[in-house]
Amino acid sequence: MMDPTRLAFLGMGAFFGLILGILPGVGGLAGTAMLLPFTFDMDPYTAFAFLLGLGATTATGDPIPAILFGVPGGAASAATVLDGYPMAKRGEAGRALSAAYMSSLMGGIFGAILLAVSIPILRPVMLYLGSPELLAFSIFGISMVAVLSGKAPLRGVAAACFGIMLAMIGADPQTGTLRWTFGTLYLWDGLPLLPLILGLFALPEMCDLMISKLAISAKAGKINVYKGQWQGVKDCFRHWWLILRCSWIGGGIGSIPGISASVVDWLAYGHALRTEKGAAQTFGKGDVRGVIASESSNNAKEGGALVPTIAFGVPGSASMAILLGAFLIHGLVPGPDMLHKNLNVTYSMVWSVALANLLGAGMCYAFSPQFARVALLRYTLICPAVLGIIYIGAFEASRNWGDLYALLAFGLIGWIMKQFKWPRPPLILGLVLGDIIERYMFISVGRYGLDWMTRPVVMVLFALAIYGLMRPLIQDYKTQGGVRGILASYGPARFEWGQLFTGFYLVVVATMVAVALSWRFNAKIVPLVVGTVALTAITFSLINQVFRRPAVPNADGTSNEDQTRIHMDLESDTAHLSTKTIISRAALFFGYLIGFMAGTYLIGLIPTLFVFVIIFMRAEAKESWTLVLTYAVCLVVFVTIVFDRIMSIPWPQTLLGQLIPALKFIPSV
Repeated sequence: MMDPTRLAFLGMGAFFGLILGILPGVGGLAGTAMLLPFTFDMDPYTAFAFLLGLGATTATGDPIPAILFGVPGGAASAATVLDGYPMAKRGEAGRALSAAYMSSLMGGIFGAILLAVSIPILRPVMLYLGSPELLAFSIFGISMVAVLSGKAPLRGVAAACFGIMLAMIGADPQTGTLRWTFGTLYLWDGLPLLPLILGLFALPEMCDLMISKLAISAKAGKINVYKGQWQGVKDCFRHWWLILRCSWIGGGIGSIPGISASVVDWLAYGHALRTEKGAAQTFGKGDVRGVIASESSNNAKEGGALVPTIAFGVPGSASMAILLGAFLIHGLVPGPDMLHKNLNVTYSMVWSVALANLLGAGMCYAFSPQFARVALLRYTLICPAVLGIIYIGAFEASRNWGDLYALLAFGLIGWIMKQFKWPRPPLILGLVLGDIIERYMFISVGRYGLDWMTRPVVMVLFALAIYGLMRPLIQDYKTQGGVRGILASYGPARFEWGQLFTGFYLVVVATMVAVALSWRFNAKIVPLVVGTVALTAITFSLINQVFRRPAVPNADGTSNEDQTRIHMDLESDTAHLSTKTIISRAALFFGYLIGFMAGTYLIGLIPTLFVFVIIFMRAEAKESWTLVLTYAVCLVVFVTIVFDRIMSIPWPQTLLGQLIPALKFIPSV
């Protein structure tokens, strides 16, 4: 691996990985697929250095948009937003980024070490894990919603169940029944994850940025972007034990095929919340430990995902499935040969992962001050570029107009959930694990009958899952002084605007359950069970909203509830504004999005981006024409070179291109 050519390709892959991590929605999966054709003429060592260089550093670049914009660079950095973004708004962007880079480096190296020592050891363990254990792991992951929902456990359970139901949209693999497709071909294969993640997490932050009309950091004039880098490094070494634990979680879960990497950061974050001293008071408000927990697990999972890929030919993640293509290209067979005959290639992969993390962190530190400066920019400079890239990233999911409709719909849902304090992470958790739960349940029942529930690992995980779901109720029982105390906390009915959204949620889930009643038994059994749990949770949540008295505040303005639980999502920055102002500015924001989509359909995405930048910057802040035109031209050139020329992505069909085919030489028309 010290060969200069291999190091050069490793560095190139690491650089591409950082760039793809920084661009919201364009993750390592697309990058790995894009680089695969270039490895045909390389030797195996160079090829895997190139590919793993990209894969290992995508997670290092992910926290940059998560911390600076509140926009997850990928699904695996969504938990980083909860503490990283508040730190950036507080003027600690440099510290948050530095902590993210160093914890990513330490987690990534740990993942490489785990890969190096565990391949021979874990072989019998991996062979023991069957569909019952994988099902139990998935249910345990869902049970984490009670922790991830803080002050609203019922809402967390309801959101997770809704996510599971969304995961079941499409053709049922058991019977072929079309579930909740509403006659559209787009939904036959299910809802793509990317538009939902960008809609739920990215668009609401951009909307709030426009509503508040501020830079990401309100203390823009007082920030020294160089300040805090060394503090971030010291934070990581001070919390080395947390990094080690979360790296174990990332590497361990990453090595289990079928358990998506998208949930690793949430599980690590939930673990840190439960085990770190004082976490309940500070997590979600800008605690550097939240950034460290999420990022260390993210990078460790890459080494973990390589374990089943190399040892058994079973990809530990989606990008590892593409990496299996590289094995075939170079005549390598995953399995025992990789542990004996080709052991040198296997350990070159270990070195590739370790060196890529070093290079990636080094590059990030070199440019960290420049990244941190982004937090000082006005919203009129941030929104146009980020929105354009969000639209491109969402369209990359399945390259269908439905992706853009899903982005807009879930952007509105995500913003309303954020305003009314409905936790969004459980919905994504349910969406990621829903399909896995249903598939492994049918396999387990078909192969083992009901005996699968008596397997030791399954029983332990189910016990932990039940405790996780019941823990908020037990906590409520203790703090309220028993059943009598809980009942005494209910009083006369009161109205809040949030009750309308809860009622809407109830109607949507009830409608989905009613539609499911007519399906075949195998197609409807899981949706009906999950839907019933969701309806129960939403109903009790609505009863609490209507009849339960709010917690009595203490002298400092907080309540006893606030000191024992947190709202596991970003708090909105618009509370200081009137309801009328918030609604009117939000309506304008979503009006811009609808206009962007209409322009994309009429004249193409890239020309629309040029027009959108001019209209947005002039209408919102009357920016100078020189700045507006320079910004618009630079953004269009960047998008054209990166997405049209280099990545050659197919663009949405346009009316202009259909009416005047001669204009199709213009990018995206």
